[in-house]
Amino acid sequence: MAAVFSLLGPLRRCCDDGRVKEESPAPTPVILGIDDLRPLPWATRIARTSGEGVKLLREHRDTFIDELWLDHDLGGDDSILPVVTLMEEAAFNGRPFRIGTVFVHSANPIGAETVARSLTRWNYQVRRATA
Repeated sequence: MAAVFSLLGPLRRCCDDGRVKEESPAPTPVILGIDDLRPLPWATRIARTSGEGVKLLREHRDTFIDELWLDHDLGGDDSILPVVTLMEEAAFNGRPFRIGTVFVHSANPIGAETVARSLTRWNYQVRRATA
């Protein structure tokens, strides 16, 4: 089966019967954010509390998550720690969440370092970032 590349259009493949069809476009990246205040306009879904964050991750349990953006402080006494615990437990049980990169963007340096250290310990790819 031959592939035809064009600078003017999408990738096309020639079928065994001689027909040409267009390839499906690349899937939209899954970018999740858990933050009580920031708008995170690049995120495909946002949770504003740790409870919503746990629910969001569970909804994406069997999906590859390209990016996960985490804020430590989620307003009042709420923090990202229930989400981190869920991710740690999943890794401990041999079934970690499939995440390309976890970005920790908290203004709380001690909290951000705790999150980064905890998730790195379980082999999640973690980076500190500004959002």
